[in-house]
Amino acid sequence: MKIKIKALAGAITLGLGMMAGGQAHAANWLMLQGTEPPAASDRVKIWGFIQPEYQATDGSLLEAGPWQDQDAQFNLIGPDLDTSETFNIRRARIGARGTGFPLDSNVNYFFLAEFGNNGITRPGGGTGSGKLTDASVTFNHINGARVRVGQFKYPGSEEGLQAIHVFDYINFTNVTNQMMLERFFDYDGTGTTVIPGAPPTFINSGNANAPNGSVGAFRDVGAQVFDTFKRGDWEHSYAVMYGNGNGIARGDNNDEKDLHLYWSSELVFGGKGGRREGWKLYAWHQEGKRTVTLEGGDADPTNDVTDEFERERYGVGSTYRKGKYRAGFEYIVADGMIFNGTDGGAVVGSASNNGATIASFNVVPEGEADGWYVDFGYKVAPKWELDARYDVLNRLTDSDSGERSFETLTLGAQYFFNKKTRLIMNYEFRDLEAPNLASTANPNLIGDSMDDRLSLQILAVF
Repeated sequence: MKIKIKALAGAITLGLGMMAGGQAHAANWLMLQGTEPPAASDRVKIWGFIQPEYQATDGSLLEAGPWQDQDAQFNLIGPDLDTSETFNIRRARIGARGTGFPLDSNVNYFFLAEFGNNGITRPGGGTGSGKLTDASVTFNHINGARVRVGQFKYPGSEEGLQAIHVFDYINFTNVTNQMMLERFFDYDGTGTTVIPGAPPTFINSGNANAPNGSVGAFRDVGAQVFDTFKRGDWEHSYAVMYGNGNGIARGDNNDEKDLHLYWSSELVFGGKGGRREGWKLYAWHQEGKRTVTLEGGDADPTNDVTDEFERERYGVGSTYRKGKYRAGFEYIVADGMIFNGTDGGAVVGSASNNGATIASFNVVPEGEADGWYVDFGYKVAPKWELDARYDVLNRLTDSDSGERSFETLTLGAQYFFNKKTRLIMNYEFRDLEAPNLASTANPNLIGDSMDDRLSLQILAVF
């Protein structure tokens, strides 16, 4: 039955693809987020948005492996990971932006704070509080080289760089969620053996290698040089950023810095803002180093090794928006510091059935991955839009036994109450497999445990 449903969904997607376009918009996010209109912006403009939502899966248990018949982490709803069905306040952000400097409109600022229930405020599902997500100042004095300093979104993948309140889906694609939405760990997660005779506990950190801070939220603390140049109907933009590479709301943890490079060229059709019409081509590159401890897998910490590892991400993509139609495509490559889920797909901190190990978050310091997505949308009526997105992540492509392939087809609809309030409805058909292993192998049986996911969300901007 599941195969028949997916075949029908694929046919619907193909039909939408033949007549439609998708999630990503032909917008200049560098300028929209980093600058204010000269001599026309407010001294202080208070703004923000809230996103109450409902998400649910069938809550299927793991079908195989050391944690068989226990909860599957990928079937629970984050960040709490306590249930497979829940209401949540996904995001609740408030901020201010403007020039704030009446004597010099070439200086502007951007401030934003998060109070929702997510990986920023409650990393790993732990205790949380409000967090600063953006705090930057832009200097527009040099023609061709604007300078932005502080904490802000780094130039990169479209899903990460674009404003979240114009995102046409509820959840990110697999490649964006796992390879771009960075989690920060002290350990690689291999030292989960329980000390004989002791209660189930993680040997080194005591918390099953939980994140040591907020998710990166596609942001960094640093300095960026950027600008846009218009040539006829074309708009060309560049950005070069130098940042800490250690997430948000904290300083650097080593002497290494991240370098971000970005270029886009857009044929502008008309309009303005986040839903401007146009056809955009873009490319980006990120590189830096991360410090992590490789665990020896026993109770002796002298067997652990702390080292620095390269983390590189790069990609290319295109977006299109005109009239009722929208489309987007992006291809992303990841090299080093590959987020590798949890042991056996189990909930982090849960003991295996034989009591030998507890489940941990894992990261592969020298692994490789790639992924892509294509998505389409069509406005069938003034207040209704249909969306379809297909995304693929090939994780650990350099390991025959460790490679995992994630494929998700998302069918969605949006109802626009007005320009600032809408209802988003998504249904995700999700697949996970180990492509190089037999279908009866434990990793594939664990993948069979992955449920589809239903999501509903209200977005209200103020």
